[in-house]
Amino acid sequence: MTALLDAPDPLSQTAAPASAPGTRRPGGGLLRYIIIRFLLIIPTVFILVTVVFFLMRSTGDPITAAQGGRLPPDELARRVHEAGYDQPLIVQYFQYLGQVFTGNFGTTFSDHQAVTTVLVTYGAATLELAFYALIVAFIVGVPLGMLAAYFRDKGWDAALRIFAILCYATPVFFAGLLLKLIFSVWLGWLPVSGRATTGDELTMQSLDHPTGIYLIDAFQTGDPAVVGDVLAHAVLPGIALGFLTAGVFLRLVRTNVISTLSTDYVASGRSRGVSEFRLVRKHAYRPALIPIITVMGLQIALLLGGAVLTETTFEWKGLGFQLAQYLQARDYVAVQGIVAMLAVIVAITNFVVDVIAALIDPRVRY
Repeated sequence: MTALLDAPDPLSQTAAPASAPGTRRPGGGLLRYIIIRFLLIIPTVFILVTVVFFLMRSTGDPITAAQGGRLPPDELARRVHEAGYDQPLIVQYFQYLGQVFTGNFGTTFSDHQAVTTVLVTYGAATLELAFYALIVAFIVGVPLGMLAAYFRDKGWDAALRIFAILCYATPVFFAGLLLKLIFSVWLGWLPVSGRATTGDELTMQSLDHPTGIYLIDAFQTGDPAVVGDVLAHAVLPGIALGFLTAGVFLRLVRTNVISTLSTDYVASGRSRGVSEFRLVRKHAYRPALIPIITVMGLQIALLLGGAVLTETTFEWKGLGFQLAQYLQARDYVAVQGIVAMLAVIVAITNFVVDVIAALIDPRVRY
C-alpha cells in the first residue's frame, strides 16, 4: 500500500501530445493578449468619465448646484461665467477631457482643494482598507469553500452555503453597524471608528516621509503600541467589507473543488487509497484558485463600491468617505475626479489580474 501511495501521479507520466501542424503553441499569444488588455484600459476609463460628466451636469452647472440660493444672482452669474459653465455643454466636455488628460481634475468648490491633492491624501486610506478586506476574504472564503466541498451535500455544506449567501447579501453598512454594536458598544473590545487614535495619528503625521498608509507609517514609528492601535481600528472595517467578498470566494472555491474532485486524476488517487481530505487539501484546491484570480478584478470594483458605505459607517477617512461628503455638498468637480480615479484603479487592477490569470492558465488567452 505504501508503494501505491508513493507512486507518481498518472498525469505526470503521460507524454504531451505532439502539436498538430498549424496549431498555436501555448503561450504564443501572451504578448498580444497583454497589449490588447492594456489598450482596453483607455476606452474603459473614457466611457466612465464621459458618463459621470453628463450625469453630473444633467442637474445644471456645479456652481449653481452648490451655491444656488446662497449667493446674489449677479454674483452667481459672475462665478458661472468665470468658470466657463455658461458655455455649451459639448465645449465644457472637451475642455474637461483636456484637463483630465493633463492630470488636472480641477478644484473643489466646498473646500477649495485641488482634486489631485484630495486623491493623494485620501486614496491611500481606501487602498489600505481594500487590502485588509482582501485578506479577510481569502482567510475566510478559501478554507470554508474547501470545507464545504469536503462535506458536499451534508449539513456543514448547507450551513456554509447559507453563510456565503448572508455574506454577500447583507448590506455592508448594516454589517458594519452590527459589528460596532457587538464588539465596540457591548463588549468594548475594539474602537468604534477612525483609523487610529488622535495621538497616534499625530505621531505618524510627524514622520519625515509619511505614506498615508497607516500600517506602514506605524511600523516606521518603531512603537508596537502604535502598530497595535492601527490594527485594532482596521479589524471591524476589514471584516465588514471583507465578508462581502468572502461569500463570493466561498461559493467559487466550493464549486470548483467539487468539479476538480470528479476529474480522472483525482479518481486515480482515490483508487490508490488516498484519503478524500488529502485529495481536497493537496490536489483539488489549486485549480479552484484560478477562477478566484480571474474574478478578483471584479471583486476589486465591488470592494471600492462597498468602501463608500464602509468608510462612512466607520468614519474611515478615505476616498469613499470624502465622496459621500462631496455628494452631500453637491461638489460635482470633486465627485467627477474621485470617480475617474476609482475607474483608473479598477481598470488597472483588472489588467493586472487578467495578466496573472493568463500566466497561470493559458486557456484565458484564447
